[in-house]
Amino acid sequence: MSFSDTKNKIVARIWKSLAQSGVNLSSIPDDQMSALVDSIADGVLLAIDEALEEAGLPARPQEGLLALDAESDEKVLWEGRAFLSLVTWYQITTERVRIVQGLLGKEREDIELVRIQDIDNKQSLGERMLNIGDIYIRSSNPSRPEAVLYNVRNPAEVHEILRRAMLDARRRFRYSVQEEM
Repeated sequence: MSFSDTKNKIVARIWKSLAQSGVNLSSIPDDQMSALVDSIADGVLLAIDEALEEAGLPARPQEGLLALDAESDEKVLWEGRAFLSLVTWYQITTERVRIVQGLLGKEREDIELVRIQDIDNKQSLGERMLNIGDIYIRSSNPSRPEAVLYNVRNPAEVHEILRRAMLDARRRFRYSVQEEM
């Protein structure tokens, strides 16, 4: 379920609860009431996400889970989980982008930084208010040329971390890209 679908369900439930409460809200103008309901929905979504983190669903994997080799020079630059997600987390290292999905069974996808061709960042209005967004990665990875990091907190910051890591990896491995004109 997408972020907007989740928010729409919460907004609908708030409206339904207000109607069932029997409280006379006719003195509040419709535009102010809509703004209030949207604000409450945003607050509920943030509270749910914070509760998930407090319940032991950290932004990073548990100790030892897919840990990097201690002897390698690979370092974690950023890691986090998708907003409101129980089963998806992301990691950006000095060599790759790792996407892990699953609660009991795990599915892991690695995208080597030198294979990344383009990175984009997209946010809807609601996502901008919550400071989350999607990062689209296009690569020369033969198995999956496009990947998306959904509902990432501080997407502009993560986008910049990924961009710098990609450029550093290209320099380190002396990889150059020639664009066609």
